Amino acid sequence: MKFRTALLAATVAVAAPTVASAQVVDGFYVGGGLGLNLLQDVDLGGVKTNAGTPLGNVGGSIEFNAGFVGLGSVGYGFGNGLRLEVEGNYRVNAADGVRGFSIPAGLSAGGDATQYGIMANILFDFDLGWGIVPYLGAGAGYAWLNLDQARLSGGGTNIAIDDTQGGFAYQAIVGAAIPIEAVPGLSITGEFRFFSITGLDDFETRVTTTTVVPNTVASGKVGVDDTFNYSFLIGARYAFGVAPPPPAPAVAPAPAPARTFLVFFDFAQSTLTDRARSVIAEAANAARTTQTTRIEVSGNTDTVGSAQYNQGLSMRRAESVAGELERRGIPRSEMVLQAFGFTRLLVPTGPNVREPQNRRVEIVLR
Repeated sequence: MKFRTALLAATVAVAAPTVASAQVVDGFYVGGGLGLNLLQDVDLGGVKTNAGTPLGNVGGSIEFNAGFVGLGSVGYGFGNGLRLEVEGNYRVNAADGVRGFSIPAGLSAGGDATQYGIMANILFDFDLGWGIVPYLGAGAGYAWLNLDQARLSGGGTNIAIDDTQGGFAYQAIVGAAIPIEAVPGLSITGEFRFFSITGLDDFETRVTTTTVVPNTVASGKVGVDDTFNYSFLIGARYAFGVAPPPPAPAVAPAPAPARTFLVFFDFAQSTLTDRARSVIAEAANAARTTQTTRIEVSGNTDTVGSAQYNQGLSMRRAESVAGELERRGIPRSEMVLQAFGFTRLLVPTGPNVREPQNRRVEIVLR
């Protein structure tokens, strides 16, 4: 697969939707990822024997198919977005074709390019309150390139490269983490990484040719340029010691609204009528079936008579109602008895007015 075509395909694939409360890492964590690696064409210099004799002008490039990348890391987050980690990585791509060589037409390529290394990375998380945490990073370290039976053959010439060389490696990282609320500390990650190995020494080669130097079999060296990789990964990260979010505070039920029952009396009387007993029975039943914590029994009178007389009458009326409530199963300890005389008129009147609605006891369930 040609590099540009593979890069376009990988970009479309990684642009697919990712899964989605976000928080930066505070403490130790481990992570890993797998994905697609695109290795840019690797340039080769001229092949020389170990004695320094050129074996023809065979400089050019090897093209590679899309391949595999895997990595794992151990790191520490400082709780402010900054993270430091150590990473081990592995990439492999199969050779697909060659270009630029001046030896006879029909040259083909085979074998694999394997890269592996260890990196020290610095990253920064951006907690923007999106439910997804983007991050940027960079890394440096040391990595190796193994050309395993990489072969260039055609027109009577066969160049076999089977060697491993190492060099300085660096990378740039763009990614995003999506915390999984069901597992505190766990996040799904998606990343793009640019990774390069530089400063590679010459690779050992074995050249067989019947055209450049007839019937020659020789060992030699070939210069290999820097590698450039474009990696797309999906992975996971687990941060240790992340406590689950506290449960939502329980919402206390709203108190039930107070219910009021009115018991009316005949003029100057504190005895209960049949209608009054029916209302008290209804109040007692409501007190047993609702969350009642306080029962107020308040006696009242009309404005006929003196204040002292009506104060006593209102208390006698409250006592009569309380006695009936107690007879119907309501403990006296749950009741609060009050007497107001004619100080709380239901129907405002002047003095010495017989108003039936003011001759009452109010039962309030709270």
